[in-house]
Amino acid sequence: MSSHAIEISLLGRTYSIACPKGQERALQHVAQQLEVQLISLKTRTNNLSREEIAIMAALNTGYELLEEQQKNKDYNKQMDEKIGLLQATLENALVERSIKED
Repeated sequence: MSSHAIEISLLGRTYSIACPKGQERALQHVAQQLEVQLISLKTRTNNLSREEIAIMAALNTGYELLEEQQKNKDYNKQMDEKIGLLQATLENALVERSIKED
């Protein structure tokens, strides 16, 4: 898949970022969300450098991702349990039906 550069702006600086074709909107959306987070962090912590603000934003995003991954893992576990219960119920119903037919 080919890529090309698009420009995004974060904390007043413009960056040229390589982006796969067709993914421009997604990258711009992520950049906008990051900009909001960076501005919020800068407002709350005036004495931090750009680098420190970026590190805090990366840690926040990493933590949010970890939380979502855990939720997804928990959801998948619940679905596996429900599927197992459904399979067992169906198997029991089929066994009971075959016993009644004999």
